[in-house]
Amino acid sequence: MRFSIAVISALLLASHISAGKTEPKQLQIGVKARNPDPNCVKSKDGDKLSMDYTGTLWSTGAQFDTSIGRGPFDFVLGQGQVIKGWDQGLRGMCVGEKRKLTIPSNLAYGERSMGPSIPANSALVFEVELLGINGRGKDEL
Repeated sequence: MRFSIAVISALLLASHISAGKTEPKQLQIGVKARNPDPNCVKSKDGDKLSMDYTGTLWSTGAQFDTSIGRGPFDFVLGQGQVIKGWDQGLRGMCVGEKRKLTIPSNLAYGERSMGPSIPANSALVFEVELLGINGRGKDEL
């Protein structure tokens, strides 16, 4: 029985990988959770953002990084401090909003590999949550 479950799981995984998925050519932004306030402050270039995130390889789903358990990641939007897919995909976000960014390789690291975890020409997927803008959290905006 265990063997059957293992074989079925392997076949399902293989069919998912080879099901003709084509690598994304443009940034895809999926909103997973919205801030219910229609007048919420939206992120814009020049804002210091505080984010939680988990990054995975699009091709395999293997996780290569996460801020969960380490603490939020802070950076200034639109200043080239992060990959282009983040600078583009995090604009217009409200604190408390969650997004799924599917980033083509040309908006990630392109032809560069990033250590053993991220091969060159890799499309990436990030699950992100905006925790704060310019040091102010959900209850302060």
